[in-house]
Amino acid sequence: MEPLSFFVVFSIVYTILSKVHADRNVYPSAGVLFVHVLEREYFKGEFPPYPKPGDARNDPITFNTNLMGYPDRPGWLRYIQRTPYSDGVLYGSPTADLVGKPIIIEITAYNRRTFETARHNLVINVMFSEEFPLKFQAEFFIKNMNVEEMLASQVLGDFLGAVKNVWQPDRLNAINITSALDRGGRVPLPINDLKEGVYVMVGADVAFSSCLKEVETPQNQQLCSQEMEPVISCDKKFRAMFYIDWCKISLVDITKLVSVGKERPDPGSGVLPDIGEYSPPSESLKSRDYFSDFLITLAVPSAVALILFIILGYVMCCRREGVIQLVHHSSIQKSTKELRNMSKNREIAWPLSTLPVFHPVSGEIVPPLHPDSYKTTSMPLMQTQTNLQHQTQMSQQQTAGKWYS
Repeated sequence: MEPLSFFVVFSIVYTILSKVHADRNVYPSAGVLFVHVLEREYFKGEFPPYPKPGDARNDPITFNTNLMGYPDRPGWLRYIQRTPYSDGVLYGSPTADLVGKPIIIEITAYNRRTFETARHNLVINVMFSEEFPLKFQAEFFIKNMNVEEMLASQVLGDFLGAVKNVWQPDRLNAINITSALDRGGRVPLPINDLKEGVYVMVGADVAFSSCLKEVETPQNQQLCSQEMEPVISCDKKFRAMFYIDWCKISLVDITKLVSVGKERPDPGSGVLPDIGEYSPPSESLKSRDYFSDFLITLAVPSAVALILFIILGYVMCCRREGVIQLVHHSSIQKSTKELRNMSKNREIAWPLSTLPVFHPVSGEIVPPLHPDSYKTTSMPLMQTQTNLQHQTQMSQQQTAGKWYS
């Protein structure tokens, strides 16, 4: 039993190591959409403790992808993963210049619960396609889809089937898929199940159908300029599952494209011409005197600053009209003091609004305080009130005397 158990353990370890270090080879065609799904279930079995079949554990797993020897992926290859609980997707459209050049993508999976990692390589071997490039290409903007939803094989197949039903080509391929966010679109609000939108480019070998050309009519162009939906006869064939913005459709006939060749300068061999041996300067060169440069750099600005300082000191100290200013200031002070003394001696009648107009008891008019009884207007308020009460009491006594008499 011991040799058998050892053999089972060895086979399990070998299988796990082969999973971790094995290279996957894929063979996409140039100019055709390439989609590769990074399945979480595939990597879940590579993290210790190794789960048994049927294990319901759902660890968060994220992926990092890069070209071997470089920090990022090639420019034509994109990657998306919405959450750590969803699969990652590599997608893009390889170009014809990559044919025959193996592209090794390093894929590193991270288990966010145990912090374990697993890595394997994806080898992309781009194959030449006789159909590349397809002469007629159309790009659709689908408003009710996200890029990861559109990359699903079933959804993409349904869209190509709808396009084929409208276009009727012999060969039809998906060329590329781009998220609207990569084209400058905005992230939608998380309401009403809004989507980001996705651009899907397809290519065919026949000319565009009359339905697709309806977008280019003047009536539809005017509706698009007014931000209104154009009238397309074949829109109902897409409407069941795909909401297409017909104003953003792009129809390209590459046979009519004028290739603009840019003249590049001849780079040459990269070897400098032979101009002889380098002859360094001789040791008999005379040393240069920098004293004159020092004088010009420091002495001249210092002299100018000194002259300006002397002129300013002369103006501030020697040209002051101090005597006249002091006399004028003294005269102002004397005049102010005289006006203040005069205001203290000025007699002003007490405001009538502060005195009662009628006697509170008898109803007779109370004569106002005579201004001559006060020396100045700065009499304390308490003294004025005392005098007023005394005067009121005298008026009451006089009135009472009249009644008793």
